[in-house]
Amino acid sequence: MRETELYAPVKAFLEGQGYAVKGEIGPADVVAVRGDEPPVIVELKTGFSLALVHQAIDRQAITPHVYLAVPDVTGRRGLAALKSNLKLARRLGLGILTVRFPDSAVTVHCDPGPFRPRLSAKPKARLLREFAARRGDPAQGGATRDGLMTAYRQDARAIAAHLAKAGASRGRDVRDATGIVRATTILRDNHYGWFAKVARGTYALTQAGHDALA
Repeated sequence: MRETELYAPVKAFLEGQGYAVKGEIGPADVVAVRGDEPPVIVELKTGFSLALVHQAIDRQAITPHVYLAVPDVTGRRGLAALKSNLKLARRLGLGILTVRFPDSAVTVHCDPGPFRPRLSAKPKARLLREFAARRGDPAQGGATRDGLMTAYRQDARAIAAHLAKAGASRGRDVRDATGIVRATTILRDNHYGWFAKVARGTYALTQAGHDALA
């Protein structure tokens, strides 16, 4: 497919909105004008790329109404990529059009405009809760997620260290000795395989736990 194949459907779509449309005006692939309104610029590409985004950002020096137009996508991977590109376009104040073939139907996925983030309380609370619970700064930024020293892992290691010294203990005794409120839950869940239940409410350190401490 060539970029020029996108031109006729996009032009017809804009003309249907009352615009006068012309191609290849200055640096722009498509320019549409309607009365005294700011012009609309559409950049045509056969697929999303960083170069396309850079072009669109450059066109924002001319008008706030800048769209990217690409062929329609199908399949899980294509739709996932479109969703990610929509997030990027909204943050940059760009619009996105897709053209479906063979019927040349144009779909507006988002219009240009200022980005207004929709903040989610749950991720923020989770982030701050982990920040507050983590003792010190045990993980370097950019490190692999495998074996990351989270607050949960810190608590599990502290419990393991206590059991290594005290031997098999009841969950509430571990809680009182370490000050870790969720000690019984960590022992019961045994996420890392460090603990073994030896009696009702009583846990001992496994060999994996000893190895982890070592």
